[in-house]
Amino acid sequence: MEIDKLKTVLRRSNLIDLSRRENDAEHSWHLAMLAVVLGEYAAADVDQARVLRMLLVHDLVEIYAGDTFVYDVQALAEQEQRERAAADRLFPQLPADQAGQLRALWEEFEQRHTAEARFARSLDRVQPLLLNFYTGGSTWRPHGVRRADVLAHRDVIEQGSPALWGYVQAMLDDAVRRGYLLP
Repeated sequence: MEIDKLKTVLRRSNLIDLSRRENDAEHSWHLAMLAVVLGEYAAADVDQARVLRMLLVHDLVEIYAGDTFVYDVQALAEQEQRERAAADRLFPQLPADQAGQLRALWEEFEQRHTAEARFARSLDRVQPLLLNFYTGGSTWRPHGVRRADVLAHRDVIEQGSPALWGYVQAMLDDAVRRGYLLP
């Protein structure tokens, strides 16, 4: 029942209808659906079931560590320490074999050494960009996010899916033209 708390962790991204902010459980579900729909765009052949498992596990540590806004420099500097401490607290609540398997998936996602992890991480970066674009920059505008701020995460997206990076570039150009994102 501990993972039910993921539904209470709010992210900065708004739902498309702008009715409220997205929670971490919704984010994880959305990423899993993106993996199913966009799997053919991974930079390399990937084990889709492994990508799905990784995406469902990747934010569980945020139950204790909270969500980190990708454009908050101070929070990013402390993110790894907070999340590792949260992992040390969360995963041991499971039977040892499950704890080991799920912790290994989380570590793999964090380290990006496999094609599956690189693709999963790229989706994790693309999804909030999609929400921002389709909500008229509802998170970008209030925080003064610039195109260069988004481009700083290019490698994470491009390594997992050059095709998705191409789409994101065009989307960012359009977002600047529309005034959703600062140039």
